[in-house]
Amino acid sequence: MMVSLYSTKLPHQLNQARTFIACRIKWVCDPYLDTVVSKEKNLKQVISFKNQLISSPSNSLPLSTLSLLKPYFNLSTTALNFFHKYYTVFSQFQPSPSLPFHIKLAPQAFSLHKEEQLILKSQPLRDDTIKRLAKFLMLSGAKRLPLHIVDRFKYDLGLPHDYITALLSDYPEYFNVCEDKDCLTNNDSFFLELVSWKDELAVSEMEKRVSLEDLRNVKRGERIGFPLNFPDGFDLKKKVRDWVFEWQGLPYISPYENAFHLNPNGDQAEKWTVTVLHELLWLLVSKKTEKENVLRLGDYLGFGNRFTKALVHHPGIFYVSNKIRTQTVVLREAYRKGFLVHKHPLMGMRFRYIRLMSKAKKKRRKSVGGVSHSQLQRQVSSTKKGIERNAKYKSREEENGSSESEFEDVGIFRLQP
Repeated sequence: MMVSLYSTKLPHQLNQARTFIACRIKWVCDPYLDTVVSKEKNLKQVISFKNQLISSPSNSLPLSTLSLLKPYFNLSTTALNFFHKYYTVFSQFQPSPSLPFHIKLAPQAFSLHKEEQLILKSQPLRDDTIKRLAKFLMLSGAKRLPLHIVDRFKYDLGLPHDYITALLSDYPEYFNVCEDKDCLTNNDSFFLELVSWKDELAVSEMEKRVSLEDLRNVKRGERIGFPLNFPDGFDLKKKVRDWVFEWQGLPYISPYENAFHLNPNGDQAEKWTVTVLHELLWLLVSKKTEKENVLRLGDYLGFGNRFTKALVHHPGIFYVSNKIRTQTVVLREAYRKGFLVHKHPLMGMRFRYIRLMSKAKKKRRKSVGGVSHSQLQRQVSSTKKGIERNAKYKSREEENGSSESEFEDVGIFRLQP
């Protein structure tokens, strides 16, 4: 019997009690997924700076202007040091003696950017992006989210940095930007909304797999279990394994249905919470995002701390990495020993940016005259020490009445060629 998939009225028997075993689930490091996260260290910041430069008519900006973006891009160092570190991506120059130093993209980085733009503008990728963004908004139930929430996921969704003008403006039948009151801040805010609900998109990844891509076979309330993957050394106690086995057998409620009427402390409600989290991560091009993004979205959708509990209770579905100065939620099934099972075209471009960034670690930065950046820093430091030493000599000379010739050949100001 085929039952409407999108009805929000669920049978009363699905509202089950809580049976989760009250025991501590040990967090175990997954070296493969930690490496996945670590490899992308500073990648988001590099791409963010790249987008700022490209947005300028001259494709360059003053270093002083870019330095102001440090807190917004979560830099752990100064902008100058960051550009020096990734000199294979960024180039420093002075337009004229009277102007301050500017930053532009290095030739190879600019070439990568042009290839990236060709991918972003291709019709198949634009269609895919539009569908994933529409599904992202449909997870809210109300078909809309504040722009500050959407912007948190902009990078992970693979949206262009100027997505409202460069992408959404071409799809007025799908999206609209409106102003309303934000229920979290109680302030007026801009929202991105889906113009109308798309029934053909309201099918989750898990439902597609079970139906073998034939959506006529999708059945509401079917018992669908999630793939479980545990790292080496992870061991669940028997009573927890038994609970997981029973929990997996509970009816699957679509993430595009409203199941907030279920007992929030019940097992069925937790499975629906996991379903929403699973679908959210699957919509992202890298199948991962910062934990803070997940929690902010959860707060807005009304899940409270249920997202946090789901991440703790289901380490076989989700992994939380503590690498690169943050916490990152990774969908385990999307990776096999550190490699994406299904690689999005944008991820291929991002890996090429990573390779370009890594070249800076293997070569010594050469400035005019063949002096490396590190050598120049050491020379500047040596010069400062020389100035201090010279001041001491001069003070001693004045006290003792010594002649200047005694100190002519100290050579403390000489920079090695």
